[in-house]
Amino acid sequence: MWFKTIRAYRLSQPFDLSPETLGEQLAQRAFSPCAKSQPVSIGWVPPLGSESGELVHAAGGRLLLKLRREERLLPATVVREQLEEKIAEIEERDGRKVYRKERLTLKDEIVQDCLPRAFTRSGSVFAYLDTRANWVFVDAASASRAEELLNLLRECSGSFPVLLPQVNDAPAAVMTNWLVHRNLPDDFVLGGECELREPGDEGVVRCRGVDLLSEEVETHLHAGRQVARLALTWEDRVSFLLAEDLCLRRLRFADELLQENEDIPEADDAARLDADFALMADAVTGLQERILALFGGEAR
Repeated sequence: MWFKTIRAYRLSQPFDLSPETLGEQLAQRAFSPCAKSQPVSIGWVPPLGSESGELVHAAGGRLLLKLRREERLLPATVVREQLEEKIAEIEERDGRKVYRKERLTLKDEIVQDCLPRAFTRSGSVFAYLDTRANWVFVDAASASRAEELLNLLRECSGSFPVLLPQVNDAPAAVMTNWLVHRNLPDDFVLGGECELREPGDEGVVRCRGVDLLSEEVETHLHAGRQVARLALTWEDRVSFLLAEDLCLRRLRFADELLQENEDIPEADDAARLDADFALMADAVTGLQERILALFGGEAR
């Protein structure tokens, strides 16, 4: 339940669907496992577990969703080896060259033949809509997985306009300034990791387990590199790696926060998940608003 990554999207207009209506719409694309010849299947599952049966969990103006993804694993090397064997067989038997169009047809045939025997791998992505603050938060390590969830949500609801938040001050420049001038905001504490990048240069210097105010890091900064990622802790509540695209990675919530619901009986899983969701959502929404303020506020 506790998100590990935060990709935030701004709702460009108020979300006015009720949880019941949204749940009915998501039911159109409820998850079902991959068919034998299907490479990928995605769909919605109950975020609080199959016992609840609800595809949307509502609490305090927030709507929790869960997308499940299953894919068949068909290694490219297996397809390539079988394709080369098939081509060699045809060229030897018929005494002719196999060209690109026929190669593609043969490859498709091999894929369709192998798919039913391929193993499957599955994973899930959580997200929640904060309808009061007009935010969507997706727990996805990659932007493509987050977009996959948003696209399916858009497909089910007919319209779901969201935008990546834009800020007035460049995050890389602001984070670099924090280290150069040692003026980190009072409610934040530096972690032990950062990534430094020279503008226009693909090379990255990664510093881990070091004092970020040390001479070693300072030398890189004075050489013109800027901070692309920075480990921080906010109000002793949440630790994370802040990236220049405003994605929050490697979230770790403080033990005090994690233990606030320990008095809920272990047997009542649904109540515990619900209470944990409320705690996490309060922290995440508050942190997101603070992050925007750090970089000059949200650009309009």
